[in-house]
Amino acid sequence: MHGSTPVGGHAPAAGGLAKASLRYVEQTDATAVQVYVSNPRGWAVTDGDPAQDEAFLSGCEDRGVTAYIHAALLVNLGSPTVATVERSIASLEHALRRGKAIGAHGVVFHAGSAVDAVHAEKALDVVRDVLRPLLDRAAGQGWPPLLVEPSAGGGRSLASRVEHLEAYLAAVDNHPHLGVCFDTCHAWAAGHDLATPGGMTATLDALLTATGPGRLRLIHANDSKDPCGSTRDRHESLGKGTIGAAAFAELTRHPAAAGVPLIVETPSGELSADHAADIALLRGLPLPS
Repeated sequence: MHGSTPVGGHAPAAGGLAKASLRYVEQTDATAVQVYVSNPRGWAVTDGDPAQDEAFLSGCEDRGVTAYIHAALLVNLGSPTVATVERSIASLEHALRRGKAIGAHGVVFHAGSAVDAVHAEKALDVVRDVLRPLLDRAAGQGWPPLLVEPSAGGGRSLASRVEHLEAYLAAVDNHPHLGVCFDTCHAWAAGHDLATPGGMTATLDALLTATGPGRLRLIHANDSKDPCGSTRDRHESLGKGTIGAAAFAELTRHPAAAGVPLIVETPSGELSADHAADIALLRGLPLPS
């Protein structure tokens, strides 16, 4: 893979954002990191530590590291529950503000779910009503772009297969401040057969058709513990799961992936040794054609 393509993983933040994540960078030789800036499984948010933010920002700049934030996992803009939607917007706005403070290049959030069949028909209208103004605010404030990540499927998901992104983007008038994060494990779980030769290429071709060029801003490179179409989101180290290493070589050869940062969210052991191996594997893959 081209040396200019940032490759890294999801870094810990416990004990201080800068201290934990920059140690991770050194242990894994990462040139990209993704972090949480709030409890991933809760709604509580904090302003962060300005000293840690500045240390993280300058540390990433000094090392040539590209940073991303992953929003809280509870975020669901398609929910039929008004309070959930309101909390989701507040959580995303917090992540965007923190993103500007730490120099993040994007904030990843899950596409969300309509939860029930009755709400499914109007869920994208709700997304339009709440997300469109947030994207306008983010662009106006100089906050990083939001990156929508299709889910693993099931549960009335608003976007799981890459084709669903066309309607999701159309709901916000293809706003330029909304990009896409493609997760290989999610796509596999949603039924895209990435393991068959040509399967990854076909999936990325379909993504380009749905989104247009330049919309793919980040890739989560994860193998899977489960079969294709399972709708289960259980990550595995690259080449050790049901997707297999050959699919990732196909991924890095695809023109849509050229220069797009790669983040691994695979299981990690002591001192992030497993992430270091996955990052090294990705770096050894071929250039886009």
